[in-house]
Amino acid sequence: MGGRPVCAMNIVCFPTQQMELEILREILRGGLDALHAAGAVLAGGHSVEDPELKYGMAISGTVHPDRILTNRGAQPGDLLLLSKPIGTGVLSTAVKAGMAGEPEVEEFTAAMATLNARAAELMRAHPVHACTDVTGFGLVGHACEMIGEDAIGIELEFSAVPLFSGARRYAEMGLLPAGLHRNREFRAPMVTLAPDLPEVAADLAHDPMTSGGLLIALPPGPARTLLAEMHAAGLAEAAIIGRIVDRTPGRLQLLP
Repeated sequence: MGGRPVCAMNIVCFPTQQMELEILREILRGGLDALHAAGAVLAGGHSVEDPELKYGMAISGTVHPDRILTNRGAQPGDLLLLSKPIGTGVLSTAVKAGMAGEPEVEEFTAAMATLNARAAELMRAHPVHACTDVTGFGLVGHACEMIGEDAIGIELEFSAVPLFSGARRYAEMGLLPAGLHRNREFRAPMVTLAPDLPEVAADLAHDPMTSGGLLIALPPGPARTLLAEMHAAGLAEAAIIGRIVDRTPGRLQLLP
Protein backbone atom coordinates (compact mmCIF):
# COMPACT_ATOMS: atom_id res chain seq x y z
CA MET A 1 0.00 0.00 0.00
CA GLY A 2 2.98 2.31 -0.50
CA GLY A 3 3.01 5.33 -2.73
CA ARG A 4 5.69 4.08 -5.12
CA PRO A 5 5.05 1.95 -8.21
CA VAL A 6 5.45 -1.76 -7.64
CA CYS A 7 7.90 -3.79 -9.70
CA ALA A 8 6.82 -7.17 -11.00
CA MET A 9 8.45 -10.07 -12.78
CA ASN A 10 6.27 -12.23 -14.96
CA ILE A 11 6.91 -15.97 -15.20
CA VAL A 12 5.41 -17.84 -18.12
CA CYS A 13 5.57 -21.63 -18.44
CA PHE A 14 4.73 -22.75 -21.96
CA PRO A 15 3.12 -26.16 -22.43
CA THR A 16 5.31 -28.55 -24.35
CA GLN A 17 2.54 -28.97 -26.91
CA GLN A 18 1.91 -26.17 -29.40
CA MET A 19 -0.12 -23.22 -28.14
CA GLU A 20 -1.85 -20.65 -30.33
CA LEU A 21 -0.10 -17.30 -30.25
CA GLU A 22 -3.42 -15.49 -29.85
CA ILE A 23 -4.00 -17.30 -26.54
CA LEU A 24 -0.54 -16.32 -25.31
CA ARG A 25 -1.12 -12.76 -26.46
CA GLU A 26 -4.35 -12.49 -24.45
CA ILE A 27 -2.69 -13.95 -21.33
CA LEU A 28 0.10 -11.38 -21.48
CA ARG A 29 -2.39 -8.61 -22.27
CA GLY A 30 -4.44 -9.52 -19.20
CA GLY A 31 -1.35 -9.47 -17.02
CA LEU A 32 -0.35 -6.03 -18.26
CA ASP A 33 -3.89 -4.71 -17.73
CA ALA A 34 -3.75 -5.89 -14.11
CA LEU A 35 -0.36 -4.27 -13.61
CA HIS A 36 -1.60 -0.96 -14.98
CA ALA A 37 -4.69 -1.10 -12.77
CA ALA A 38 -2.46 -1.65 -9.73
CA GLY A 39 -0.13 1.20 -10.68
CA ALA A 40 2.76 -1.23 -11.09
CA VAL A 41 5.53 -1.54 -13.64
CA LEU A 42 6.94 -4.64 -15.29
CA ALA A 43 10.63 -5.07 -14.48
CA GLY A 44 11.38 -8.21 -16.47
CA GLY A 45 10.53 -11.84 -16.88
CA HIS A 46 11.41 -15.27 -18.17
CA SER A 47 9.77 -18.36 -19.61
CA VAL A 48 10.24 -22.11 -19.39
CA GLU A 49 8.64 -25.22 -20.89
CA ASP A 50 6.34 -27.30 -18.71
CA PRO A 51 3.51 -29.80 -19.31
CA GLU A 52 0.94 -27.23 -18.14
CA LEU A 53 0.55 -23.55 -18.87
CA LYS A 54 1.34 -21.30 -15.91
CA TYR A 55 1.54 -17.54 -15.60
CA GLY A 56 2.35 -15.54 -12.52
CA MET A 57 4.07 -12.49 -11.11
CA ALA A 58 6.44 -11.93 -8.23
CA ILE A 59 5.75 -8.56 -6.64
CA SER A 60 8.08 -6.29 -4.70
CA GLY A 61 7.46 -2.79 -3.41
CA THR A 62 7.55 -0.40 -0.47
CA VAL A 63 5.11 0.53 2.28
CA HIS A 64 5.17 3.27 4.89
CA PRO A 65 5.87 1.76 8.34
CA ASP A 66 2.80 3.48 9.77
CA ARG A 67 0.54 1.88 7.15
CA ILE A 68 1.51 -1.76 7.53
CA LEU A 69 -1.34 -4.19 8.25
CA THR A 70 -0.58 -7.78 9.20
CA ASN A 71 -2.71 -10.85 9.90
CA ARG A 72 -2.02 -10.50 13.65
CA GLY A 73 -3.39 -8.10 16.23
CA ALA A 74 -7.12 -8.89 16.17
CA GLN A 75 -8.87 -8.03 19.45
CA PRO A 76 -11.73 -9.75 21.31
CA GLY A 77 -14.98 -8.15 20.21
CA ASP A 78 -13.76 -7.43 16.69
CA LEU A 79 -16.01 -8.46 13.82
CA LEU A 80 -14.63 -10.22 10.74
CA LEU A 81 -15.55 -8.75 7.36
CA LEU A 82 -14.96 -10.67 4.13
CA SER A 83 -14.89 -8.66 0.90
CA LYS A 84 -15.37 -11.41 -1.73
CA PRO A 85 -17.24 -14.72 -1.97
CA ILE A 86 -15.46 -18.06 -1.66
CA GLY A 87 -15.53 -21.18 -3.84
CA THR A 88 -13.06 -20.57 -6.67
CA GLY A 89 -11.25 -23.86 -6.06
CA VAL A 90 -14.44 -25.90 -6.34
CA LEU A 91 -15.58 -23.95 -9.40
CA SER A 92 -12.19 -24.34 -11.09
CA THR A 93 -12.52 -28.08 -10.53
CA ALA A 94 -15.98 -27.98 -12.10
CA VAL A 95 -14.51 -26.14 -15.10
CA LYS A 96 -11.85 -28.84 -15.53
CA ALA A 97 -14.60 -31.46 -15.41
CA GLY A 98 -16.53 -29.62 -18.12
CA MET A 99 -19.53 -29.12 -15.82
CA ALA A 100 -19.50 -25.42 -14.90
CA GLY A 101 -22.08 -23.21 -16.59
CA GLU A 102 -21.00 -20.10 -18.49
CA PRO A 103 -22.71 -17.58 -16.13
CA GLU A 104 -20.97 -19.24 -13.16
CA VAL A 105 -17.61 -19.12 -14.90
CA GLU A 106 -18.08 -15.46 -15.82
CA GLU A 107 -19.00 -14.56 -12.24
CA PHE A 108 -16.06 -16.12 -10.46
CA THR A 109 -13.46 -15.30 -13.11
CA ALA A 110 -14.55 -11.64 -13.02
CA ALA A 111 -14.07 -11.67 -9.25
CA MET A 112 -10.62 -13.24 -9.56
CA ALA A 113 -9.65 -10.57 -12.08
CA THR A 114 -10.77 -7.79 -9.72
CA LEU A 115 -8.04 -6.34 -7.51
CA ASN A 116 -8.57 -5.86 -3.78
CA ALA A 117 -7.47 -2.25 -4.22
CA ARG A 118 -10.91 -0.71 -3.62
CA ALA A 119 -11.55 -2.74 -0.47
CA ALA A 120 -8.06 -1.88 0.80
CA GLU A 121 -8.58 1.80 0.06
CA LEU A 122 -11.85 1.89 1.97
CA MET A 123 -10.53 0.08 5.03
CA ARG A 124 -7.63 2.54 5.48
CA ALA A 125 -10.07 5.07 6.96
CA HIS A 126 -11.03 2.67 9.78
CA PRO A 127 -9.29 1.27 12.89
CA VAL A 128 -8.37 -2.11 11.39
CA HIS A 129 -6.60 -4.42 13.86
CA ALA A 130 -5.67 -7.21 11.43
CA CYS A 131 -6.13 -8.13 7.79
CA THR A 132 -5.28 -11.01 5.46
CA ASP A 133 -6.18 -12.04 1.96
CA VAL A 134 -7.98 -15.36 1.48
CA THR A 135 -6.06 -17.49 -0.98
CA GLY A 136 -4.63 -21.02 -1.14
CA PHE A 137 -5.12 -21.96 2.52
CA GLY A 138 -8.83 -21.25 2.29
CA LEU A 139 -11.04 -19.14 4.53
CA VAL A 140 -10.46 -21.26 7.63
CA GLY A 141 -6.72 -21.56 7.05
CA HIS A 142 -6.15 -17.83 6.74
CA ALA A 143 -8.48 -17.11 9.65
CA CYS A 144 -6.44 -19.52 11.78
CA GLU A 145 -3.32 -17.53 10.90
CA MET A 146 -5.01 -14.51 12.47
CA ILE A 147 -5.12 -16.41 15.76
CA GLY A 148 -1.48 -17.46 15.78
CA GLU A 149 -0.14 -17.59 19.35
CA ASP A 150 -2.49 -14.87 20.60
CA ALA A 151 -4.99 -15.51 23.40
CA ILE A 152 -7.96 -15.19 21.08
CA GLY A 153 -10.35 -17.44 19.24
CA ILE A 154 -12.56 -17.06 16.19
CA GLU A 155 -16.19 -17.90 15.54
CA LEU A 156 -17.23 -18.07 11.88
CA GLU A 157 -20.89 -18.34 10.85
CA PHE A 158 -21.01 -20.24 7.58
CA SER A 159 -24.54 -19.06 6.78
CA ALA A 160 -23.14 -15.52 6.57
CA VAL A 161 -20.26 -16.43 4.23
CA PRO A 162 -20.89 -15.35 0.62
CA LEU A 163 -20.52 -18.13 -1.96
CA PHE A 164 -20.06 -17.97 -5.71
CA SER A 165 -22.98 -19.30 -7.73
CA GLY A 166 -22.79 -23.05 -8.13
CA ALA A 167 -20.03 -23.55 -5.55
CA ARG A 168 -22.24 -25.35 -3.06
CA ARG A 169 -23.88 -27.52 -5.71
CA TYR A 170 -20.58 -28.67 -7.19
CA ALA A 171 -19.10 -29.29 -3.75
CA GLU A 172 -22.08 -31.49 -2.90
CA MET A 173 -21.35 -33.42 -6.11
CA GLY A 174 -17.84 -34.11 -4.85
CA LEU A 175 -15.99 -31.79 -7.23
CA LEU A 176 -13.39 -30.89 -4.62
CA PRO A 177 -9.79 -29.86 -5.36
CA ALA A 178 -7.01 -31.87 -3.70
CA GLY A 179 -5.80 -28.78 -1.86
CA LEU A 180 -9.11 -28.60 0.01
CA HIS A 181 -8.47 -31.94 1.70
CA ARG A 182 -4.93 -30.90 2.61
CA ASN A 183 -6.24 -27.67 4.11
CA ARG A 184 -8.76 -29.53 6.26
CA GLU A 185 -6.18 -32.01 7.49
CA PHE A 186 -3.61 -29.37 8.33
CA ARG A 187 -5.95 -27.13 10.34
CA ALA A 188 -8.01 -29.89 12.00
CA PRO A 189 -6.12 -29.66 15.35
CA MET A 190 -7.33 -26.11 16.00
CA VAL A 191 -10.76 -26.19 14.31
CA THR A 192 -14.04 -27.17 15.96
CA LEU A 193 -16.89 -28.01 13.60
CA ALA A 194 -20.36 -27.52 15.04
CA PRO A 195 -22.27 -30.85 15.32
CA ASP A 196 -25.04 -29.60 13.02
CA LEU A 197 -22.68 -28.13 10.43
CA PRO A 198 -23.24 -29.70 6.98
CA GLU A 199 -20.19 -31.48 5.57
CA VAL A 200 -20.34 -29.33 2.46
CA ALA A 201 -19.99 -26.22 4.60
CA ALA A 202 -16.79 -27.55 6.15
CA ASP A 203 -15.48 -28.35 2.68
CA LEU A 204 -16.19 -24.93 1.24
CA ALA A 205 -14.71 -23.17 4.27
CA HIS A 206 -11.39 -24.89 3.45
CA ASP A 207 -11.60 -24.36 -0.31
CA PRO A 208 -8.23 -23.18 -1.72
CA MET A 209 -8.92 -19.80 -3.25
CA THR A 210 -7.34 -17.96 -6.14
CA SER A 211 -7.41 -14.14 -5.87
CA GLY A 212 -9.83 -14.18 -2.95
CA GLY A 213 -10.99 -11.21 -0.93
CA LEU A 214 -9.75 -9.54 2.22
CA LEU A 215 -10.61 -10.81 5.70
CA ILE A 216 -10.60 -7.79 8.00
CA ALA A 217 -10.81 -7.62 11.82
CA LEU A 218 -12.04 -4.35 13.32
CA PRO A 219 -14.44 -3.11 16.04
CA PRO A 220 -18.19 -3.58 15.47
CA GLY A 221 -19.14 0.04 14.74
CA PRO A 222 -16.42 0.66 12.15
CA ALA A 223 -17.01 -2.83 10.71
CA ARG A 224 -20.64 -2.05 9.94
CA THR A 225 -19.72 1.34 8.52
CA LEU A 226 -17.03 -0.20 6.32
CA LEU A 227 -19.48 -2.86 5.13
CA ALA A 228 -21.95 -0.16 4.07
CA GLU A 229 -19.17 1.69 2.27
CA MET A 230 -18.13 -1.46 0.42
CA HIS A 231 -21.70 -2.11 -0.68
CA ALA A 232 -22.02 1.49 -1.88
CA ALA A 233 -18.75 1.09 -3.80
CA GLY A 234 -20.07 -1.94 -5.68
CA LEU A 235 -18.59 -4.69 -3.49
CA ALA A 236 -22.06 -6.14 -3.13
CA GLU A 237 -20.99 -9.57 -1.80
CA ALA A 238 -18.97 -8.22 1.14
CA ALA A 239 -20.30 -9.56 4.45
CA ILE A 240 -19.63 -9.74 8.17
CA ILE A 241 -19.03 -13.45 8.75
CA GLY A 242 -17.75 -13.84 12.31
CA ARG A 243 -16.09 -12.42 15.37
CA ILE A 244 -12.99 -12.52 17.53
CA VAL A 245 -13.59 -14.00 21.00
CA ASP A 246 -11.53 -14.64 24.13
CA ARG A 247 -13.51 -17.60 25.53
CA THR A 248 -11.89 -20.19 23.21
CA PRO A 249 -8.26 -19.09 22.83
CA GLY A 250 -6.36 -20.82 20.07
CA ARG A 251 -9.50 -22.28 18.51
CA LEU A 252 -11.61 -21.56 15.46
CA GLN A 253 -15.25 -22.61 15.66
CA LEU A 254 -17.11 -23.07 12.41
CA LEU A 255 -20.83 -22.62 13.07
CA PRO A 256 -23.79 -23.29 10.75
